[in-house]
Amino acid sequence: MTHPLVDQLRFARSEFQRGLECVGAEDARRRLLPMNCISWNVGHLAAQEQSYWLFLAQDTTPLPEVARAYRYGAPASTPSLDEMWAAWQTVTTAADPWLDAVTDEILLTPVAREGFPPAATFGSLLLRVIYHYWYHTGENAAIRQQLGHTALPNFVGKIDIEAPYRVAPSPSSGRTTQRNPM
Repeated sequence: MTHPLVDQLRFARSEFQRGLECVGAEDARRRLLPMNCISWNVGHLAAQEQSYWLFLAQDTTPLPEVARAYRYGAPASTPSLDEMWAAWQTVTTAADPWLDAVTDEILLTPVAREGFPPAATFGSLLLRVIYHYWYHTGENAAIRQQLGHTALPNFVGKIDIEAPYRVAPSPSSGRTTQRNPM
């Protein structure tokens, strides 16, 4: 069974995508200062997922140009939305098998790489990516509002159906564990 936090990541991804439905190529490249454009944000999230789930977890970087051009602190640019969605799809598809295998033990594994806090674990990175998606989902909605788009998606979608709360499976039984609150 997929770890509950991976389900939340996938929900955050789907809401990010839903928030960009019907965005045209030209609007996706419009930059409203000081923000980056929508297409850059798509590449940026692809770069983060590639960095964490492919490079750090599996020592591979299938799209080095994405790592360079859309990392935190990279110069602003106005890339093609289609190219950024293709990069994002490549990265997330490559990351999904590793994410499908994530356990609490893996999530508690420290990430011993330069540039990461000493307390960083794959679990804290997973939370960081989830929150990062929500940040850019909101930013993209703000950009769309400034561009005059209407009928934008409502906040948080069908979370109760697509990613409801559940506890992690018990390591010994494969069944979920319930905690007594008292």
